[in-house]
Amino acid sequence: MKEWLVKAWAMVPHIGFLWPMFLWLLLLVPLAIALYVLFLRRRKKSALRYANLPLVKDAMGAVGWRRHVPPVLMLAALALLLLAMARPTALVSLPSTRATVMLAMDVSGSMRAADVKPSRMDAAKAAAKEYIKGQPKDVLIGIVAFAATALMVQSPTTDRLALNAAVDRFELQRGTAVGSGILVSLSTLFPKEDFPINNFSRRGFGDGGFGGGFNRFGGGRALGDRAAANREPKKKHVPVEPGSYKNAVIILLTDGQTNAGFDPIEAARIASEYGVKVYTVGFGTTKGNVVGFGGFSMRAQLDETALKKVADMTRGRYFHAASAEDLKSVYSVLSKQLVIETKEVEITSFFAGFAALLMLGAAGLSLAWFGRVL
Repeated sequence: MKEWLVKAWAMVPHIGFLWPMFLWLLLLVPLAIALYVLFLRRRKKSALRYANLPLVKDAMGAVGWRRHVPPVLMLAALALLLLAMARPTALVSLPSTRATVMLAMDVSGSMRAADVKPSRMDAAKAAAKEYIKGQPKDVLIGIVAFAATALMVQSPTTDRLALNAAVDRFELQRGTAVGSGILVSLSTLFPKEDFPINNFSRRGFGDGGFGGGFNRFGGGRALGDRAAANREPKKKHVPVEPGSYKNAVIILLTDGQTNAGFDPIEAARIASEYGVKVYTVGFGTTKGNVVGFGGFSMRAQLDETALKKVADMTRGRYFHAASAEDLKSVYSVLSKQLVIETKEVEITSFFAGFAALLMLGAAGLSLAWFGRVL
C-alpha cells in the first residue's frame, strides 16, 4: 500500500506559481464559507416564525444535501479562479527543444573484434542506424568519426538517408582519440568558436600512425581544418553551468582507451563550460580483446573510469554495452532521455476553464432542482 501511494504521489505534477503574492486572496474562500453558514442560520431563524410546516419548508428552501451542492460548486470555482490569478505552473513532460544530436563514434581498429557478432563495428553501425531511424523527423543529427584523429563525416541534418550513408562509409583506422571526437563535435555545434582541436594533450598521444586515412570517408572535414586566419578575433568564452545547454547533446561511443589526440578529460571540461552534455557509451568488455590490425596485434581495453568522468563532468550519463543487444537498449534509453524532457508550463487556462465548468454545473443543478439559479 505504501509503495502504491509513493508511485501515485510521484505522478502528481509539481505545482508552482508565477505570481504567488496573489495566493493571499485565497483567504476569501473561508470568508465566503463563513458567510454561507451565517446565511443558513439566519434563514433557519426566519423560517421558525412560521407556524405552518409547508411554509417553514418553503422559507428554509430545499431540504437535504442537494441544497448545499450548488453553493459548494460555486465556492470551489471561486477557489480555482483565485488560484488562476496567481498564474499556476506545472512540471510536465514535453518534446525536447534540443535541436541537434552529435554521434561521435569510434572507428579504431579494435572495433573489428568479433567478440560481438558479427563484429563490434557492424553491431555499432546497425545500432546507430536504428537510433537514427527512431528519432523525430525534426531532430538534427550529425556524425563524427574518430580513431587517431577525428572529423565530421556528416554535418547535422534531418536527411536520414545521408546519415545512413555516412555510417556505411566508416573505415577502421589505428588509434583512439576520444577527446578529439568530443572537440570536433563541439566545433560542429559552435562553428564560430575556436577550440584547441590542433593541440594534443601532454600525454604525447601524437597521430598514432593514422596518417590521412580519414580522407577516404569523402566529404569529411579533418580535425582542425579551418580557415582560422580569416576569422575575426573572438571574445573569451564565459563558462556556463554544466549541462545547461538545451539545444544539443553529444553521444560518444568507444571500445578502447585513449592513445592519441586530445585528453578526453580536458575535452570534457571544455564541453562542460559550454553546457553541453556528453553521454558516453563503453562498448565491449573491460578485460578487452586482442585484435590483429594492419600487421599488428592490439588489445582493446575499455577505460570506463575516463568515460564515467567525462559523463559526470558534463552532467551526462555513462552506459556500458557488452553486446549488440545492450547497445540497442542503450540507444533506446537515450532516445527517451533526449526526446522527452520536463518543463515548467503555465496552466492558468486549465484552472480558469475548470472554474467556468463548475459555475455552469452549479447554475444548471440549481435551476433543475429548485427552479432558480442559486
